[in-house]
Amino acid sequence: MSQHTPPGQIAPHIPADAYQRAQATGQPVVIVVNDRTPHGTEWRRLLLPFAIAGATVAGGWGLVAALCFLLDAAAHTFTVIAGAAGPIGLGGITLKLARSKG
Repeated sequence: MSQHTPPGQIAPHIPADAYQRAQATGQPVVIVVNDRTPHGTEWRRLLLPFAIAGATVAGGWGLVAALCFLLDAAAHTFTVIAGAAGPIGLGGITLKLARSKG
C-alpha cells in the first residue's frame, strides 16, 4: 500500500466497506487524488540563474578591482626604486629613471 500512497499524504482514507469488498473479491482499490497545479511563476526556478549571474558579475568586478590595486602598487614600487637608484649608465649611455624632486 505504501507504493500507492499519493505524495504529500501519509495514508489515504478508504471506507471500510470498500476495503472489505476489495479484500473479499481481490479487486484493486482506486484512489483518486485531486491535485492542483501551481499557477504563476515558480520564483525558485527563476532565482537560481539570476543569483549565479549576479555572483559572476560581482566576482568579475572584484577581479578588476584587485588587478587595478596590484598595478597601482607595482607602479608605486617602481617609482620608489627608480628614485632611490638614481641615474643608470651602461656603455656611455646614462638613463635617468625618475625626475629628481629638487
